[in-house]
Amino acid sequence: MSHEKRSLEFWVLSAFFVLFVLFLYGPLSAIVILSFQGENGGLTFPLNGLSLHWFANLFERQAVGDFGGSFRRSFLLGAMVMIVTVVVSLLAGLAFRRRFLGATALFYLAVASLVVPSIIISLGIGVLFQQIGLRPSWYGSAFGAHLTWTLPFGVLIMFAVFNRFSPSYEEAARDLGASSWQTFAHVLLPMIAPSLIGVGLFGFTLSYDEFARTLMTAGTFNTLPLEIYGMTTNVTTPVLYALGTVTTLFSFLVIAATLGIIVWLGRRRTRG
Repeated sequence: MSHEKRSLEFWVLSAFFVLFVLFLYGPLSAIVILSFQGENGGLTFPLNGLSLHWFANLFERQAVGDFGGSFRRSFLLGAMVMIVTVVVSLLAGLAFRRRFLGATALFYLAVASLVVPSIIISLGIGVLFQQIGLRPSWYGSAFGAHLTWTLPFGVLIMFAVFNRFSPSYEEAARDLGASSWQTFAHVLLPMIAPSLIGVGLFGFTLSYDEFARTLMTAGTFNTLPLEIYGMTTNVTTPVLYALGTVTTLFSFLVIAATLGIIVWLGRRRTRG
């Protein structure tokens, strides 16, 4: 039995891929492992026993850090950003299906924030709120700052969806007597639902872990990324690793639930 000889390019690319995986998941794996340190364990290897002590410590009152409050703020902010991103991206995608005066300029204006450094946008929004007499807050100025990050991505995704969407389905529905609203609700929306769910997930995750655009706009109360950053200079126990493990697990659960919904919608549409 002959074996095909691998080329040098294959081994170089394989080595690069292995290094990429190690670089991507190595730090995360280290944090997960260290979060199971024993009660007398420290922030570095080797492990001093195994326990769930630091996970339980998350639910106790801390000398520094507000885990529960910062998590709730990040979750609510992410949910708000997700809803607005989905609605506005859908409306923008529908609007740009037809050419209108100023469409090109409006498109570039919508995605312009992607090329501006995030910290500059955060600083500008924070200063603007102070100048007009409004106190920066996570539900106000930070909410707007996050939308400057999520909306361009959502709009670009919906543009791609509608560019490959055939209008023949809508024409067939109208030929059968369906109104514009019925065509949208019963034909268009079910077909683009997986894409909308993807836009929502994208918007939530971008907002949930956003740091730079929140730094100058969150006001008095921190979101979770700001809280974790502040804790790195104060917390000297593995409770910080436990927090990282829990938030990472939460992110994976959100992604898994979203993929499950997309698969369920796909099977339902196929059966229908």
